[in-house]
Amino acid sequence: MNVLRGLFFLLLGLVALFFVTGVFLPQTAHVERSMTTTASPATVYSLVDGFKHFNEWSPWAGLDPATKYTYSGPETGVGARMEWVSANPDVGSGSQEVIDAEPGRRVTHKLDFGMDNPTTSTIRLEPEGTGTRVTWTLDTDFSGSLIGRYFGLALDRMVGPDYEKGLAQLKAVAEATTPAQAPPISASVTKPDANPQPAAVASPTGQETPVPPMPQ
Repeated sequence: MNVLRGLFFLLLGLVALFFVTGVFLPQTAHVERSMTTTASPATVYSLVDGFKHFNEWSPWAGLDPATKYTYSGPETGVGARMEWVSANPDVGSGSQEVIDAEPGRRVTHKLDFGMDNPTTSTIRLEPEGTGTRVTWTLDTDFSGSLIGRYFGLALDRMVGPDYEKGLAQLKAVAEATTPAQAPPISASVTKPDANPQPAAVASPTGQETPVPPMPQ
């Protein structure tokens, strides 16, 4: 009986320690990775604004080819939305929506994984030489969840490698993308004749009859 009582108080103490420690853990978690590409900010932005090209560089796109995607809202800019459903636990189900966008500089997504923790993801673009520095961040608020705060301690180790993979793939896609170019303009330009002569007029007999010059 004493052993059982001892185990009970030990378990009770561990639970109390869990909650007390959780109160003092960080209420937010931040993940950040960056890379530099030779592609211009405009080229990179065209790949990250909205979700038309997302799966071309997403680190999760290849985990489950059976994932079902649904798109709504505008194709780009604020309101663009993507939802996904997968039986693969590494992909799961959720949605993300563009909630803020500054063309050529920044795109922010609101992420929803079915939990109550507000989460946003931002891709920032900064000119660097003739290329671009791309920074991808993830911010989650665990203030309403003590268990979530423990999860937040491991978030960088869990998500960081995926972000590194995604940025590497974004770099490859961006540098392989050639911006549309205007058709070349001919180098030779013919000036119009200052005194153009009227063209010859065909006569009823089929012979060309010169038109007399206009009086000067």
